[in-house]
Amino acid sequence: MAEPLKSRLQRGEILVAPGVYDGLTATLAEQAGFEALYLSGAAVAYTRLGRPDIGLTSVTEMADTMNLIADRTALPVIIDADTGFGNALNAQRTMRLYERAGAAALQVEDQSYPKRCGHLGDKSLIPAAEMAGKLAAMADARQSNETLIIARTDAIAVEGFDAAIDRAERYLAAGADVLFIEAPQSAEQLSAIARHFAGRTPLLANMVEGGATPVQSAADLQELGFDIVIFPGGIVRALARCAQDYYASLNHHGSNRPFADRMHDFAGLNRVIGTDEMLARGASYDRG
Repeated sequence: MAEPLKSRLQRGEILVAPGVYDGLTATLAEQAGFEALYLSGAAVAYTRLGRPDIGLTSVTEMADTMNLIADRTALPVIIDADTGFGNALNAQRTMRLYERAGAAALQVEDQSYPKRCGHLGDKSLIPAAEMAGKLAAMADARQSNETLIIARTDAIAVEGFDAAIDRAERYLAAGADVLFIEAPQSAEQLSAIARHFAGRTPLLANMVEGGATPVQSAADLQELGFDIVIFPGGIVRALARCAQDYYASLNHHGSNRPFADRMHDFAGLNRVIGTDEMLARGASYDRG
C-alpha cells in the first residue's frame, strides 16, 4: 500500500516525483521504485495534443488522464492544475474533478489564462489577492484534508525575486499546503527560497532540462531544504528523442531489426505490463 503524500512529506527525506503522462509511464516509474508521480500539463499537451505548453490542454483531458493513471497505480500523484482553468469557481470545479479522479495534490499557479510553460518568456500574472482567493476556494471545495494544495508563483520572471517571495507568503496565509516558486534563475535564488521558508512549509523545486533553473540533484536540493523535486517533462524528452531515432531507422531500413537492441520485443513488453498475471487474475474469477 502506497504511503499517503501528506504523511510521506513529514519524513524529512526529499520526495522525487518523476513526470508521467499515461498508465504505461506511471507503471514504469512505479517499477523503478519511485514513491510518488507528477502529472504535468505540459506532458499531456506534448503527448496527447502534440502541442506546446501554452494553455491548450483542458481540465477534462487532464482529469481523464489522471483517472487512467489512478486505475493503474496506487502511488500518490501530484497533478498540474494550471491556473485552475479560470476564476475561483473554475478552480473549485477543478479541485472536485481532480480529487474524484484520484489526485493526491493539486498544483495551481498565478499566471493569467491561458498560461504558458513556466520556463517560457512573456508570462503575465493575476493579482496576488485573486490568486489567494482561488487557493481559499479550492480549500473549501476539497473533500479530504489529505488532498494537498500546492501554490505556484511565476513572479520571478515577471515581477522579480522579492515579489515572488511576497506572493508566496500571501499564498501560504491563504491556505496553501506546499509552496512552489517557479523558475529560480540561480543556485543562490534556490538557496534563498529555502532559507526564507525554512521549517514553515514544504517546498517544491522543478527541474527542467534546458530551463531557467540550474538543474540540481535531489540530494543537493534536500541539503538546501527542499521537500519535493519534480522532473515533469524529462520522460517526454527522452521518449521523443528515442522515437525520432526509431522512426528514422524504420524508414531507412524498412525493418526493426537494426533497432532491436533498443526496444522490447512482444514478450518483453508483456512482461513489463504484467499480461500473464492479469490473465491469471481474470481466470481466477471463472466459475466454470
